Order: sequence, then C-alpha cells, then structure tokens
Amino acid sequence: MKSFKIPGTDLESSTLAYGCMNIGGKWNSPEITDAERSTAYNAINAALDEGINLFDHADIYVRGKSELVFGELLRQDPGLRNRIILQSKCGIRFAGDPQPHSPARYDFSYDHIINSVEGILRRLNTSHLDILLLHRPDALVQPAVVARAFDHLFKTGKVRWFGVSNHHAGQIDLLKNYVDQPLVINQVEISLLHRSLIEEGILFNQSTVGISGSSGTIDYCRKHNIMLQAWSPVAAGKLFVRGRGAPDALIQLISDLAGAYRTSVEAIILGWLTRHPAQIQPIIGTVNPDRIKASAMVDDIELSHEDWYRLLGAARGESVP
Repeated sequence: MKSFKIPGTDLESSTLAYGCMNIGGKWNSPEITDAERSTAYNAINAALDEGINLFDHADIYVRGKSELVFGELLRQDPGLRNRIILQSKCGIRFAGDPQPHSPARYDFSYDHIINSVEGILRRLNTSHLDILLLHRPDALVQPAVVARAFDHLFKTGKVRWFGVSNHHAGQIDLLKNYVDQPLVINQVEISLLHRSLIEEGILFNQSTVGISGSSGTIDYCRKHNIMLQAWSPVAAGKLFVRGRGAPDALIQLISDLAGAYRTSVEAIILGWLTRHPAQIQPIIGTVNPDRIKASAMVDDIELSHEDWYRLLGAARGESVP
C-alpha cells in the first residue's frame, strides 16, 4: 500500500487506516472468546499483509476489550510495535461510570484524560501512543485544562502527537489557542451517505438549504494542515447491499464503476474519499480479510473528476445545483 507523511508529523502512514472497534468481541460480554480472538488476529494480520500500518482505537471500544486483544498480539510480537502507528481516543464516558447514577457524557477534564491514557497504554501493552484524539466535543471543555493534560502526556513521552474527532472548525480553533502541541488529525464521519462536510461547500448560498455552524471544517483543516480521517467510510455496509438505505441507483453505479475500473466496489466507495484533495484517510473496520484486501485496492485507482460527481449525484438523488 502507498504511504504518505501525516502533515506536521514524522509519521509515515498507509493510505487506509484500520479501525479496531470490531475486534473486541461482544459488547455485552466481559470476556473475549478464543473464536473472537482468532477473528481479531486474522483481521489485524490481513490489514498488515495489505500494508496498512495505522491502527485506530478508542478507550471505549467494546469497553476496552478491543485494546486488550490488540495488546495481546503486541505482547506476542514485540517487534510489531515499531512498524505501526498506534492511535487511540478518549473523552466519552458511559452511563454508570463511575457511579450507577452517573449519566452518559463527554469529559475533557484533566484527570479523565490522564487516567484514560494510562488505561489505554496498559491495555495496549505499550509505553506510548503515536496519536491521541479527543473523541467527541465536551460542551463543558476548558481548553486550558486540556492544554495542561496534553503537556503532561507529551513531556512524559506517553503521547507523541494529538488531534481531535468529530470537531468542527470553531472548536478546533478554540483548542489551538491554548495547546502548545499541533492538532494533526480531525476524525469525522464522511461517506457517500454522510456527505454534509463535503456537500456544504457546494450547497452554500442555496436559498432552500440551511448551513450549520460547522461549515468550513474541511477547508479549515486543509488550511491548517490537519489531516481528515473518515470513520464509517462505507456507511456501515449500507453501500454494498440494496434495501439498507442507499439509493439503488448509487449501488448500481458503484458496481458499474468497479467493472469499468477493474477493481472492487470497496475501492470505488473509498476512492470517492481519497480522490478529494483534502487527502482524506478512510478508516475501514471490517473483520473480513477478503473485504480488507478488496478495500486495499483503492490504491490502484483514481476516480476521474466526472466519475466523482456521478457518484455524488447518485448519492444525492439529483445532480448538483
């Protein structure tokens, strides 16, 4: 797989990242079974075989079990750690944490950020993260407190680079005024079925369309060398099968283009993102090795300008204004 340097860092990343949310087994089970562990190892190894080297975690994924099973693999193969980029996220707290009456919430307090990273490192069996992202915006964020947490994690060598997830331009700009470290990534949901961040620029100044306060996020990230990562880039599989929410015309066009480009449907779907000049990095999350291999075929194609807009039009159900 091709590689590129994440802007503002010394990290050389693959075109695709691998999202580890699904490798931890069942959410409602306290243990991971041998069969689930085997599925996880096969998926991780399939990603490695395709040249994928950035692995995306979060402290909440399957309540920590996704990081635990990945850490088991690192323990078995210590040399692997130096060949990959480890990224994780913190800031989401479930209802019942730490008390039964505690509500679901987002938490960017100093103690939570520090304690979350300590837990992440312990589960992953590593001394440091290459990248830490703040998972979802905390409405009660105090940027100076975040800056103090980042300083501690950076100076102690526990985190090398920092970023955010699901943040709009204004929220990133606010944080940048306080933190000393650069924010190098913004991980957001983008796909042919979740196009708002891309489409807002096209629909600006259309009288029938309201523009939210998040407008300009892609352009802001491009201007400030913040790499965009796309979570759920295949819309949780809805783009593969008719009747799951994607327009039939879009699914047919994806299939037709896969034939024309002599590639996989996965490559066409992901290629719609990688064709964007913002250099969007899709994060795939399938545990199916065949799907991982098919996804990696995105490196072999570049959609034409015309085909990119054909896909957009099919996704919208109408051409651009």
